[in-house]
Amino acid sequence: MVEERDAGREGRDEGATVSRPVSESEQGSRDGAGAPARPAEAGVSRRGLFGLLGAGAAGAVVGAAAGAGVAVAVTGGADASGPAASVYPFFGEHQAGIVTPAQDRLHFAAFDVAETLDREGLIALLTEWTDAAARLSQGLEVAEGGAVGGSDYAPPADTGEALGLPASGLTITFGFGPGLFADAEGADRFGIATRRPALLEPLPRFQGDALVPEISGGDLCIQACADDPQVAVHAIRNLSRIAFGRASLRWSQLGFGRTSSTSTTQATPRNLFGFKDGTANVKAEETATVDEQIWVNASDQPAWLEGGSYLVARRIRMIIENWDRVQLGEQEQLVGRSKGEGAPLSGGTEFTEPDFEKTGATDAPLIGTDAHVRLAHPTSNGGARMLRRGYNFVDGNDSLGRLDAGLFFLSFQRSPQQFIDVQRNLARDGLNEYLKHVGSAIFAVPGGVAEGEFVGQALFDTP
Repeated sequence: MVEERDAGREGRDEGATVSRPVSESEQGSRDGAGAPARPAEAGVSRRGLFGLLGAGAAGAVVGAAAGAGVAVAVTGGADASGPAASVYPFFGEHQAGIVTPAQDRLHFAAFDVAETLDREGLIALLTEWTDAAARLSQGLEVAEGGAVGGSDYAPPADTGEALGLPASGLTITFGFGPGLFADAEGADRFGIATRRPALLEPLPRFQGDALVPEISGGDLCIQACADDPQVAVHAIRNLSRIAFGRASLRWSQLGFGRTSSTSTTQATPRNLFGFKDGTANVKAEETATVDEQIWVNASDQPAWLEGGSYLVARRIRMIIENWDRVQLGEQEQLVGRSKGEGAPLSGGTEFTEPDFEKTGATDAPLIGTDAHVRLAHPTSNGGARMLRRGYNFVDGNDSLGRLDAGLFFLSFQRSPQQFIDVQRNLARDGLNEYLKHVGSAIFAVPGGVAEGEFVGQALFDTP
């Protein structure tokens, strides 16, 4: 669990603009085609959908195996007002779902591409995913005809569980894993090995890692965030159906109760240890910091990743039962902040900058040398910061009756080294006694998508 700290809110950039959601009433009515038109050959044709969805039951099994439910956000549904009706643009300079104000719910999925998939097939998959994501994020069904408008003698183009639900602020973010560029044997299946970012390497092993291969890694990833869990889950379910035969779900994670705010308009949430988390997370309004620490710059390599970022995903199990027996004072010492206000133990309020030099009556630092706040602070990590979009999770209980719960950590950074430096510094974190890292993955997140293009298109363009 990594918590970033900066120099306090006093130094936040002023005059910054933040992408805001567009309500469905502002968006206005749209025809059945929904998202901006694409060339006919690039879209998901009805015939193509028959091929992809013909094994309807098999598609359902893929979703069910991932713990997926299904829903479709349809413009103009019942109660289509308020935050649930928010609509974020899909097309733009950067992908949505990064600096977008963090939504309340998450469904994250990692995929392995099929051994039989070739370059043309991969481009077709990314094109169809782009078309579908553009529609879904605007509150439309995944394809024209949807759940009930097609033939009675063919599987529906959309699974239909969210008919009548609004867009709920859905954002869909795509990423490419190291294995997409070359397989385990080093084969360049898609002709993109030479264009792999040099920084896109599997993360090194960290002290205390107990990683489970089945919930780590992946060639492709999709992050779906929304204010309605059914909307987020539906997006992953339907995108998984589109991928049938070309990419299979490797692992997925449901999340609730965001553990970081990504906008100054949001209050700081709490993690399952009961503490406010991500008080000084990078905010969208800090445009200079976002440009410096989050987005891949034009001067970075490779050029096709400009405007993108690197995504680190870590499934961190919290040993809840042990933590719940720790005295309040010790909990606060381990974190370095008060449990109620979230203020640093050196004094002040939640947004007061921690004073790591301040000592108490015994001349010992008020914020201990193994406190999480101290070890994660930028001043302890060469100024490294990340933008976090983590979520709480509870996945039932284990065979011993303990909660399988914790933090699904997600962070975006200009370089994976930013995360690596902080995580290595946290080896001395007193909280490690109550944490167990069981899943890990890294992805290169392409820049934004222009209308008429598909996500990651620059990767496949001739240099």
